[in-house]
Amino acid sequence: MKTWLAVCGVAVVVAGCAGTPTEGELTGTVGSLYNDGMDALGEKRYEKAVHYFSELERQYPYSGWATKAQIMEGYAQFQQGNHEESNVTLERFIRMHPGHPQLPYAYYLKGLNHYNRLTDVMRDQEQTRKARDAFAEVVNRFPESTYAADAKLKLTLCDDHLAGREMVVGRFYLKQQQYLPAINRFRAVVKEYQKSAQTPEALYRLTEAYMALGVNDEAQRAASILGYNYPASEWYEKAYNLLTEQNLAPKGQKDSWAKKLARGFADMF
Repeated sequence: MKTWLAVCGVAVVVAGCAGTPTEGELTGTVGSLYNDGMDALGEKRYEKAVHYFSELERQYPYSGWATKAQIMEGYAQFQQGNHEESNVTLERFIRMHPGHPQLPYAYYLKGLNHYNRLTDVMRDQEQTRKARDAFAEVVNRFPESTYAADAKLKLTLCDDHLAGREMVVGRFYLKQQQYLPAINRFRAVVKEYQKSAQTPEALYRLTEAYMALGVNDEAQRAASILGYNYPASEWYEKAYNLLTEQNLAPKGQKDSWAKKLARGFADMF
């Protein structure tokens, strides 16, 4: 992913800066260090690029090119797969330059560092939550930025991942007949991740759990909202059949019943 092209374009020759670096393995003008770093990026020599950019920032901390080098260092570390180091660099950039034009990119790249480490829904979702937070910053604070559209897409995918985790735990509780904790998990999916692909099943599982507890009005509520919002879903078909077997929904009136009943329960969403 060559997102660095969107940030700085190809390497350009910049004027040298007065003064001579007094220490460091690399020497050169601010311009030569920056251009050498960009050349290393283009050649995919990411470790070398990090070295050039970090030396530029160290030797010329008050140069405008040091700011550019800082975010490019974060990008090079990202390409290396050094996601933790990249985020340390990006967080420093965000802290030091709160009004910089590349702030949306810094948050976006920070999100990618977490997104690339997403684990399956059976494991801890800390990286998913952190990725979601970073992408939400882009979407909410910089909706007109170049990165907002992709951040919004990845935000949706993060929500689906988090909802999937809630469903795994909820199904476990349901199987163990621990209905109240199961209900809490399924309701969290409906409330917090309502646009995720997990929502129809969550509503069906709520129907199941409430019926198992004998709370039939809540079971009808979940099923009717499922039918109102996802009338073609296989989960609504199953929920409706479950209710009709217990005479809790009128046979042959699946669509009209859901629409009529759900109007009074719209607050679930």
